[in-house]
Amino acid sequence: MDNRNIVLIGMPGCGKSTCGVLLSKLACKDFVDTDLIIQQREGRRLQQIINENGPEFFASLEDRIVSSLGFENTVIATGGSVACHENAMKNLARNSVIVYMKISYEVMSARITNKDSRGILLREGESLRDMYDFRCPLYEKYAEITVDCGEGTLEENVDKILKEYKKMVE
Repeated sequence: MDNRNIVLIGMPGCGKSTCGVLLSKLACKDFVDTDLIIQQREGRRLQQIINENGPEFFASLEDRIVSSLGFENTVIATGGSVACHENAMKNLARNSVIVYMKISYEVMSARITNKDSRGILLREGESLRDMYDFRCPLYEKYAEITVDCGEGTLEENVDKILKEYKKMVE
């Protein structure tokens, strides 16, 4: 394996954080979750930041923090809205392979049972469907690898990601 990062992007509920932990072990890389970094720096949960300061503040905060990160040999699980920030994505793409963990709208909506407390960035009046339709082309734009994560076990999805990553770097 090489020392490039593996950056996981995709919809809320696609498994970025969960798969990222296992992927980091199998790929012998460190692991970070950008949502956790934001929470630690702010001292509040994501939903609290959105509720108290609004979605625009959160979007700006996420862009600023993710744009400033620098990692090597790390699996990076991102927040679902990171692809909305070009500067953040350019920063993440440096020395990285971007993996889009693709799921259908139906799978996403079935997996998200805590929409009001999860910290999902929804603009005023935006539905989950609106968010899905807006973000999918962004994920596709930045992805170097796309893996269907709508079916299969955690282990199967991680194996698919690792297999595609190895093909790309070897």
